[in-house]
Amino acid sequence: MQLDLNLLTALDALLEEGSVAGAAARLHVTAPAMSRSLGRIRKATGDQILVRTGRSMVPTTRALAMRAQVHTLVQQAHHLLSAQQELDLATLDRVFTVRWHDALTAACGTALTTAVHHQAPGVRLRLSAEPGTDDAELRRGDVDLESSSSAPALPDIRHRLVGSDRLVIAVRPGHPLTEGPLTPEHYAAAEHLTVSRRGSLRDPIDDALTTHGLERRVIVAGPTAAFALQLALDTDLVATLPDAVTRTARDQLGLVTLPPPLPLPDVPLYLLWHQRHDDDRAHTWLRALATETVQALFARSGRPH
Repeated sequence: MQLDLNLLTALDALLEEGSVAGAAARLHVTAPAMSRSLGRIRKATGDQILVRTGRSMVPTTRALAMRAQVHTLVQQAHHLLSAQQELDLATLDRVFTVRWHDALTAACGTALTTAVHHQAPGVRLRLSAEPGTDDAELRRGDVDLESSSSAPALPDIRHRLVGSDRLVIAVRPGHPLTEGPLTPEHYAAAEHLTVSRRGSLRDPIDDALTTHGLERRVIVAGPTAAFALQLALDTDLVATLPDAVTRTARDQLGLVTLPPPLPLPDVPLYLLWHQRHDDDRAHTWLRALATETVQALFARSGRPH
């Protein structure tokens, strides 16, 4: 069934004005054009809509019954297709799904939740754990905002570099690496762990060691930074992790933090979202708030952004 939704606007004007001439003037069209629209409305509805009584026209019973609904539909359509209204955070009612890696959520989740609730009490957050494999949740709309250490390859996924984090070494108190000067050779000779959702036993640290003619032995790959820190506390394994996002957890566990004895690459942090949200004012507000929250964390650690 083919519907011309312009007929709704014409019908609304006809019912409001009660005449073809009045409706034509209201919509800035000619009277013959409006008369043709009335004919098409009559054909589509199977009702006369307006009937002549003496020198005036009056709505039919069905026209009177649909008058309020037609007007509401036209107003809703105008609102839907008009430029976005100013964002009112006080009345914003929305649920956002934010998927960050566990260390970032632990470091910034409280600050983001507090800031969101303070500015927009009606907004609710889902802080979602990262999945084990890549998927299209951003494209499907299941996730609104995601963190990543690399820029996306897909053209419809937008990204923003919000900062970078230095790598530090975390070991248990009394670990052999805490005794005496830490050399690249001592560091490489220790037994290590990696953090990888996919179970990878190699990461960019190995590439940095290779350029210095060194190689390390990775004993285990853990799924989260929290697991890696606990393992470092309970064993002689060495964890090399981003500084700012794990600092609070390291301090709470009483781990010893050491600077790397050789240059290691910083870990960039990107925020990712789908392009459908580019002009979404509420999503733009969330992105800005998330950026401020993460950059405040890096600023406290002395990292530029």
